[in-house]
This record gives sequence, C-alpha cells and structure tokens, in this order.
Amino acid sequence: MLKNSFIELKGRERAIALLDNGSFREILGPFDQVESPHLAPQGIVPESDDGVIIAKGTFKGTPAVVLSIEGLFQGGGIGEVCGTKIAGSLEKALEDNKAGKKIIPIIIFDTGGVRLQEANYGLLMISEIQSAIVGLRDYVPVIGLIPGNVGSFGGMSITAALCSDLIMTETARFGLNGPEVIEQEAGISEFNSRDRALIWNTIGGKARYEIGLVDQLVEDDIMSFITAIDTAVHREHTAPRTHQVDRFLSVANRLDMNGKATKDKILELLNNEDYELPEFEDAKTISRGRTWFSAFTHNAESISEYPTVLVADREFNGKQTRFISVVPNAKNSFPRALHGEVGLQEGWVLAKYVREAIQEDVDKQEKRNIVAIIDVPSQAYGFNEELFGIHYACAASADGYATARLRGHSVTGVIVGNAISGAFLAHGLQSSRLIALNDDSINVQAMSKQSAARITKRTIAELEEATKKVPAMAYDIHNYYSLGALDVLVDVADADQPTAEDFQKVSEELIKAIEANDFTLGRRLTTQPAVESGRKSSILVRSKISEQWN
Repeated sequence: MLKNSFIELKGRERAIALLDNGSFREILGPFDQVESPHLAPQGIVPESDDGVIIAKGTFKGTPAVVLSIEGLFQGGGIGEVCGTKIAGSLEKALEDNKAGKKIIPIIIFDTGGVRLQEANYGLLMISEIQSAIVGLRDYVPVIGLIPGNVGSFGGMSITAALCSDLIMTETARFGLNGPEVIEQEAGISEFNSRDRALIWNTIGGKARYEIGLVDQLVEDDIMSFITAIDTAVHREHTAPRTHQVDRFLSVANRLDMNGKATKDKILELLNNEDYELPEFEDAKTISRGRTWFSAFTHNAESISEYPTVLVADREFNGKQTRFISVVPNAKNSFPRALHGEVGLQEGWVLAKYVREAIQEDVDKQEKRNIVAIIDVPSQAYGFNEELFGIHYACAASADGYATARLRGHSVTGVIVGNAISGAFLAHGLQSSRLIALNDDSINVQAMSKQSAARITKRTIAELEEATKKVPAMAYDIHNYYSLGALDVLVDVADADQPTAEDFQKVSEELIKAIEANDFTLGRRLTTQPAVESGRKSSILVRSKISEQWN
C-alpha cells in the first residue's frame, strides 16, 4: 500500500481521513444492522452498512457530512438501503442549510451505478439523490470525489455531473456507460472493452480533466484531496456545467457523429461558440411518445428546433402547460440515437426547453405545468457520446426538471412506453407524480437484459428467475407499480392508437396529479404500495437517520 494513498483506503477510512481529527461520527453504522433485504433471497451475502458510510464531523472547522461509497461491496452499486442513506443524509443537510446551519456535503463516488440486483430501486434512489443535490447547491457547494478503483458509472455518473465541484485522480474512470456495456449494445467496433489505452483516453481522469468535465485533477494522496476540497469549498462557483446548455449543445450540434471524435476536436469546438444551427432532417418516425404528444397538444406544431425532442405549450385544465416528448427519428444524424434514445443532443435539448420555461416564468406568480411524456428505450451507447460526456447531457436534463419543480412548476411524468436507465433519469424520474399506462408491453428498468446478464455474470434465465423474489429486478409495469413510485396505472384500450376514451382517462389522472401542487419527490414514499411493502426500507432508513442526525 502506498504510504498516503487515498485510493487504497476503504470507504470508512476515506471518510475518517478527510474529516478533522477526532470529529468523525458515523450515522446508521454497521451496529445498527440495517441491511438490504433484497440480496439474501438471491444468495448474496449482505453487509450491515450496505456499502455506504455516513460520516458527520468537521472539515477544517466547518461542519460537513461525508458520504462514502464502498466500491468493494457489490461494485459500489446503489440499491434501496445504501441509496436511501445517501439521499436521506443529503435531505437532512438541505434542511440544516435552509435553517441557517451550514454543513458541507462531500460525496465519494466509487460506484458502478445502479445495483442491478435491486435494479429499479437503484434508479429511484439515484433520482432522489440528484434532487437533493440540486436543492443543496442553492446554499453550499456539493463536492464530489472520484478517487479510483471502480470510478463513477451509470446513473451515479449523472449524479456526479450535478456536483458543484468534481475532484478526480488520473487513474479513475468517469462515464455513463461502461466499456463492456457499450460493446454489448453497440458492438466491438464502437468500443473495444479490452483496449485499456482506449478506455483511459476516453473516460479516464486526465481525459475528463482535459475536456473540462472535471474541476481538479489530483495525485493519489490524502493531503492532495484535502487541499482540493478546501479549494472547492472556498472558490466562487460559477454556473454548473449542467446550466451551460447553449455552450455544450452547440458542440453536440457540430460533432461529426459518423466518425470518431477526438479530444482536440471537442476542445476546438468548446472554444469556438460561433456557429449556425444546421438543418435537421425529420423522418417523423412513429412512436408512442409522438402519438401521445399529439393527443395532449391537439396536434400542435412543436416549438423545438430539434426533431427528436417535441415541445409544445397549450392550455390544459385552464392552465398553461408545456408538454415534452423524446421521439425517434430514422434520419437522425446521431446514429446511436435513431430509436428514441436520449443522446447528447436530446439531453441538452431537454434541458434547453425546461430551462426556457423556468426563465420565462421566473417573475410570474403562476408557473406553467411541465409534463414529460415518457417513451425512452435507453440512453445512447456510443464512443462519441462517452467522449463528450453523455452523462452531462442527461444530468443537464435531470437538473432542469428538478430545478423547475423546486422553483414551483408542477412536473408530472406520463409513462406511455418504455422507461429505461439513464434516459428515464434524464426524462421522467424528477417528476413529483408519475402516471403510467397499464400495458404489458411497457418495460421499466436500469439496463437491457443482455447487458445486465453480462455485468452480473448471470444468464438471462437466471435474471428472470430472480425477479420472482425481487420485484425491483422485473421489467414489467405491474412490478414497478408494486414499488410505490407510480400514482396510478391507467387502463386503456389501445396504447398505440388511443381512443378518445383512453385519452380522457389519462387526462383525468394527469389533472389530479397537477392539482396536487406537489413540488417534492415525497409522494413515492406515501402511496399504498410504498407503505405496505415497496419502500419499507427507504422509510426505515430515513427515520433512523433523522433520529441520529443531531
């Protein structure tokens, strides 16, 4: 072991190393024995802290909470208990900061993203972590560390992209889609997962720092991390990258997506913002997202300049409402996003039109409603997407929706088609209320079955068998409803070609959701399925954190 290595420390040791000597106090530690109830049924031995350490103390005299993910347990994957430990702690820190009690949050990312053995719980928890980060940034910097070992992937890479300041070592990795997943989804010609030089030149710490996706690159040394955190705490923070929509969207518009991009080309484009918006071909490819968007907007023309993101404002139930849908485009110039995936352009465009609504309504007493029509098969899997940081595009969208909700806009999601992985985090999971069609063909999940099987080293048959014991691993909308995240399942005669009666049913439920005037994500903890079984652990963990916080 290197003498002062931060990377080689375990999760708890990292938290102790960062906090002032003698100030470390663990909340909901191993002796509380709150562990995941979802692992043992799958033959996996749980850990008593579920792989996340909550440490309160002081950092250079300032109250701080360190949330350290233990990458050695289940690859640092986020499940219900460990995810709630992070979300619940950030929510308590937000309460303190709102009350004038300053406390700095520091998150140590050593995670592959969603814990696939708890799949849909992971997505829910990550969205709740993201919401808390967006809220906290109004009061204090949220500091993220990516030391190494696992790195930061999946939905947690989107989460890290929301931080005020990111600190990383050269040997760490930071990307939405792991190399193996890209290879599985897009082929070895798109990304060779065995080419180590390619991996680090694309998603390694130095590459991320050179493109400007990380704030500080540090040596693997405890004091180097402490110094970098101190710099982050005291620096004057400009707008987060996720707010710099026009700048990053302009680069996405100019990338040649039919060839392999380079860091130098991206830097050249970032430094030259003078460009004309190209004309985009629109095949008007049919999809559920497009069909329901047309129904809700009475066939209104989209105000979006981009064919894959439809946007329209109309009066709905007597109030101005913005409807947004991601749709496929067979003529998309982004070959990895032909089928309705959320890619580089889609993520930044979603952010553009949500932030536009926030800005236009900033001085209005009545904010317009925002409705996300959800039909997204996944995020885009591709080399260029990873190189330029698709996790930032998804984060920008999630940031926009969360900010809108926190600024008083009603944000509601209507699931009419698939809702998969980072695409769902970007477009839908920041909704205070979620409605879904009661349709057997709808899938809600963290990853395709093929990729999930490869990552967890199981067969697809073994994955499907596990869903009988852990509903969060299932893909169907009925099991998803049992988790408590949905307000209602709406029976329709034809989800692809809705009748007038179908549309009326969904509209009535949408009106109820909007009129609830709910601007938090708390509803998903209070629905009947959540209370009875779906979110029991989430509720328990939050309760225990509250008991031990002060």
